[in-house]
Amino acid sequence: MEEPGQLKRALIDATAGAISGGISRTVTSPLDVIKIRFQVQLEPTSLWVLDGRSLYGKSKYTGMLQATKDIFREEGFQGFWRGNVPALLMVMPYTAIQFTVLHKLKTLAAGSSKTADHINLSPYLSYISGALAGCAATVGSYPFDLLRTILASQGEPKVYPTLRAAFLDIMRTRGFSGLYAGLSPTLVEIIPYAGLQFGTYDTFKRWIMAWNRHRSTNVGSTVVDDSPSSFQLFLCGLAAGTCAKAVCHPLDVVKKRFQVEGLRRHPKYGARVEPHAYRNMFDALRMILRTESWAGLYKGIVPSIVKAAPAGAVTFVAYEYTSDLLESIMT
Repeated sequence: MEEPGQLKRALIDATAGAISGGISRTVTSPLDVIKIRFQVQLEPTSLWVLDGRSLYGKSKYTGMLQATKDIFREEGFQGFWRGNVPALLMVMPYTAIQFTVLHKLKTLAAGSSKTADHINLSPYLSYISGALAGCAATVGSYPFDLLRTILASQGEPKVYPTLRAAFLDIMRTRGFSGLYAGLSPTLVEIIPYAGLQFGTYDTFKRWIMAWNRHRSTNVGSTVVDDSPSSFQLFLCGLAAGTCAKAVCHPLDVVKKRFQVEGLRRHPKYGARVEPHAYRNMFDALRMILRTESWAGLYKGIVPSIVKAAPAGAVTFVAYEYTSDLLESIMT
């Protein structure tokens, strides 16, 4: 197959990235909503830490199953997709930028624009390319991430009835810089997260391809086919998403706290994060540890990993297949 030109290649990567991100985000939205509710709740979120010592009072959410039941009872089925529109507005350009930049960086590193040649890059270059692509995508789509967090963190009655209302209130109370609240911990988080996600995905994919070649040789096949199946790609994405999220979750908690800092919150959902509660990222980590213990840094870790694993799997599988389809159509 003829290799597409630079413009076509960028269009293929951007389109495939946007589609895969949109599919993945919509499928995993309920888990993301639960995760955000846990992360912005100052009170304990697990029954085993509810020992009466909380500085903030009674907890609204105390477990994944309980949170699921409460959200469904109070907000209905649509409550699990709260904030999904700004999330799609964030995720689709994010994954479009991410995969486009990633392919360009791998092309520069490998000296070839062919995707088949990129799998032979060293693990270090895969990690670095993923980290840089994640940074570029984060800066380009961050305001939508912030709006998504604010809308997903509120329950009923709503404080912000629409995306426009949330946007105008942020501009009024925080100014333009408010749209980038929490960007620093996000970038600190995204460097290891994106690096781990793409680096481990490439590593697992290489292992799978080596296993496929070994298996073909053992069965005496004259044609050695090392192409991963859709299920194998799914497993690679599953493992990559789990590894990345498990390592980087505390920084995601800090980011969410900065995003909702000083914004209105209905009293029944617990204490709000007061204005200027944290001086910087390190102060936020210290304060959460002091007031909420280690459990505070891992609030939402269960739905986060449960979401990150299939989200990574769906994203990578959808991207691979959409990219191949668009490449065959455009060339």
